[in-house]
Amino acid sequence: MPSDLASPAVDPARIPQHVFPDGARMPRIGLGTFGSDHVSAQQVADAVLGAARIGYRHFDCAAVYGNEDRIGFALRQILSAGVRREDLWITSKLWNDSHSPDAVVPTCRKTLAALQLDYLDLYLVHWPFPNHHPPGCDVSARNPHAKPYLHANYLATWREMERLVSLGLVRHIGTSNMTIPKLELLLADARIRPVVNQMELHPHFQQPELFRYVVEHDIHPVGYSPIGSPGRPERDRTPEDTAPTEDPVIVAVAQRLGIAPAVVCLKWGLQRGQSVIPFSANPRNYAANLLAATAPPLSDADMRAIAAIDRNCRLIKGQVFLWPTARDWEDLWDLDGRIAG
Repeated sequence: MPSDLASPAVDPARIPQHVFPDGARMPRIGLGTFGSDHVSAQQVADAVLGAARIGYRHFDCAAVYGNEDRIGFALRQILSAGVRREDLWITSKLWNDSHSPDAVVPTCRKTLAALQLDYLDLYLVHWPFPNHHPPGCDVSARNPHAKPYLHANYLATWREMERLVSLGLVRHIGTSNMTIPKLELLLADARIRPVVNQMELHPHFQQPELFRYVVEHDIHPVGYSPIGSPGRPERDRTPEDTAPTEDPVIVAVAQRLGIAPAVVCLKWGLQRGQSVIPFSANPRNYAANLLAATAPPLSDADMRAIAAIDRNCRLIKGQVFLWPTARDWEDLWDLDGRIAG
């Protein structure tokens, strides 16, 4: 294992941190590990190791990504090289096929074994539905047993998430891909409230209402696809999709500051108050992304200009999770203010 982990290119102390009520500190720039069905598990693990060398300490994982066993070997090398476990922030997620209450704890233990860890810093319910799809499927794939959101079922899953905390297997629990109506139900019933909601956030999809809601309820927003997910699977692509890194406003700011458009997107997210978890297996790209921690701040005028380019363009629509009676992907997101069923 190279010794350069002791002197990374970016001092981890310079990366902005989110401090949770218990004092835990999460680096607000992390490396996502979803290979989008075209980056191998080993390539992702190599990216984790390479990213740790240059200063990343936050790694966002998930069982469904199919690479946690390889990432586990990378994490073991990182820890063996002298990085303290308490200086890493490792997130994973409960996949949709494991929502049954009797599956939650064994599934988390399986993830811990794969990652070669004793505990997770954060464990999320990946989607609020028990609906799942085969790996590598296309956009037309549907599970005939898929169901809409049922709060009683989700709460039963959440009770087991809470038990993971009491068992010491995870330090914090949170949600992902939730909406305000669903969060309102959960917050009314949860014994342990979610500390994070992971959600799609980038300059072309700013979700101001949901963003404001989670912040007001002391839930930290973590933005996935923060540069627009250029490597997302084909099933998540539609003709109306846009690319924030190609937006003239983003490009102009990048040119003025001498940084990449992707870094502008990440810097905007950090200054807005969220965490960002971009993925790249390319060393040049993930090194550039980390520079968002030290890049010049965006001006107030820049932030106002970027706020004005929101196109409400959701890139990860989730069509494969639709149930048989659903109208279209918008039913997943409660766009009329009510939980679709």
